[in-house]
Amino acid sequence: MTEEKNVVSINGEEYNFLEDFDDKQRYIVEQCRDLQAKRQQAQFQVDQLTGALDFFTKALIESVSDGSKEETAVGAMN
Repeated sequence: MTEEKNVVSINGEEYNFLEDFDDKQRYIVEQCRDLQAKRQQAQFQVDQLTGALDFFTKALIESVSDGSKEETAVGAMN
C-alpha cells in the first residue's frame, strides 16, 4: 500500500488508514473506495453509450433527411 493510499481525509482531517482505524473502519473505507471506482467505471460506460447513441441518432436523422430529398426528386420527375 502506498503512503498516499494510507491517508484518508474526512471533513478536512487526515487519518492514517492503518494506524488510526479499526477493522470495521478500514472495511468501510475499502467499500467506499470500491464504490468510487465502480462509479467512475459506470460514468465511463455512460459516456461511451451517450456517444454511440448520439452517433446513431444523427445517422437516423440524416437517413430520413436523405430519403425525403430522394422522394421529392422522384416525385418531381413524374
